[in-house]
Amino acid sequence: MTDPKPIACTLGTSQLRQRLDEIAALGAERLLGHELEDGAHTLRFRRDDRTRRQLEEIVAAEARCCPFLDLSLGERDGELVLALDAPIEGRAVADELAKAFLAKR
Repeated sequence: MTDPKPIACTLGTSQLRQRLDEIAALGAERLLGHELEDGAHTLRFRRDDRTRRQLEEIVAAEARCCPFLDLSLGERDGELVLALDAPIEGRAVADELAKAFLAKR
C-alpha cells in the first residue's frame, strides 16, 4: 500500500506569490473559459506553442510543490485544456489555483 500524498504546498510565501502572479498573467492573456463540475476545474486556453510551453511549465512546477493536485494538459476543439482536480482535502488549494488563472480577467 502506498502512502497518500500530503496535502501541503512546499513553496515559501514569496515563491507562491510569484507563481500566482505568473499564472494570473497567463490567464489574463490566454484563458478562453473556465468550467467547474463536481469540484474539478477545466480551464480552456488559446492553442499556441508559447501557451503550451507555459502551461507545461506550470503543470511540472505544481507537480513538484503540490503533488496532491491532479493536473493534466490536453487539447480539445482547437484549444488547450488544463484539467485541475484534487482530493476533497486539497480542493481549497485547487480552487485557489484556478482562481489565480481568473484573477486578471
